[in-house]
Amino acid sequence: MTKNSTDSPERNLSLFLGCIAPNRYPGIESATRNVMERLGISLKELEGASCCPAPGVFQSFDKKTWLTLASRNLCLSEALDADLLTVCNGCYATLADTNRILKEDNDEKAGVNEKLSEIGKEFAGKIEVRHIVEYLFREVSPVKIRDEITHPLDLRVAVHYGCHLIKPSHERKLGSVENPSFFDELVEATGARSIEYEDKTACCGAGGGARSAVQDVALRLMEKKLEHMQRADVDCIVDACPFCHLQFDQGQYELAGLQGKEFSIPVLHYSQLLGLALGYSPEELGIYLNRTQNSEFYTKLGEMAENKFPGKKLGEGIDSQKGGVPV
Repeated sequence: MTKNSTDSPERNLSLFLGCIAPNRYPGIESATRNVMERLGISLKELEGASCCPAPGVFQSFDKKTWLTLASRNLCLSEALDADLLTVCNGCYATLADTNRILKEDNDEKAGVNEKLSEIGKEFAGKIEVRHIVEYLFREVSPVKIRDEITHPLDLRVAVHYGCHLIKPSHERKLGSVENPSFFDELVEATGARSIEYEDKTACCGAGGGARSAVQDVALRLMEKKLEHMQRADVDCIVDACPFCHLQFDQGQYELAGLQGKEFSIPVLHYSQLLGLALGYSPEELGIYLNRTQNSEFYTKLGEMAENKFPGKKLGEGIDSQKGGVPV
C-alpha cells in the first residue's frame, strides 16, 4: 500500500478533530494527516464542526441537547457522503453512540430532527463513525501497515486503550474488554513492543469531568498508572485519545510541580508513533510540543534512524507537504 495504492479502502472519510487536538496538540492532527496520506487514505475537510460534545458530562445532564449537538456534526459528514473519522475516544463514543441511537430509535430521531430543522439540517443515518485505531485495524490491518514501515521502532511501549475505545464492549465489538489486543497489534506493526503492565485498561483519570472538578483524584488515578508503567520499564506511552494524551502529558508536569514526583515518560498518540515508523521526524509530528520531554527518548530515536539510514536524521529527506521516505 502506497500513497496511490488501489488497496486503500474506497469509502470516503471526513476528519473530525474535536477540541483538544487542534487547540492543545496540533501535532496529532499533522501526524494523522501525514500517516493517512502515506497509507493512501484521503480525508475530506469537515467544515463547521463543533465540540462532539463530551460523552460523560453532557449526556448525564441533558441527553436531548447532547444528541442534537452530536447529530449536527454527523449531518456535516453526511453532506460530504463520507464516514466520519475521529482521533479521540470521547468523540468516538459520543458520535458513534448518537449515530446508533438515532438509527435505532425513531422517536429520538424525530425529536432531534425537529431541532435540526431550525438550522436547515436533517439527520438521515447514512454514514458510519470510525476511530482511527479501529479503522486502521479493521480496514488496513497490522500486516499491511507493517509492510509500509521504513523505520522500525525498537521501543518498549505502554499501550493505553482508554475507556471509550473499548467500552461498552457490546457496542464497540472489538474483542475482550478486559484483555483487548487490537491496539497492541497496531503498535507492534511499527516494530515496537507492547509491554504488559498492571491495570492496563484502567482509566487515565481525566474523564467524566474528574480532571476539571477533582484534580487531586484525577492525578492520583494517573499516578497509579504511571507507577505501573515505570515498573514495566517502558520508553513511552502510546494513547488513542487527545484527552488521555493531555492527562498523561500535562499531568506528569503537574505531578512534578505539586508533589515533586518525576516520571518523564514521553507520551505519543498512535498517529505520532506510526509517523515515526514511517520516517517522519519528531518535529514534523509535533512531539516536541509536549510538556513532558525526555532527552534520552530523542537520542534513542536518533540512534534508530542512524542505524537504518547512516548519515541521515529521522525525517531527513521527507517533503512535509507531499510525504516520501529518505532514499
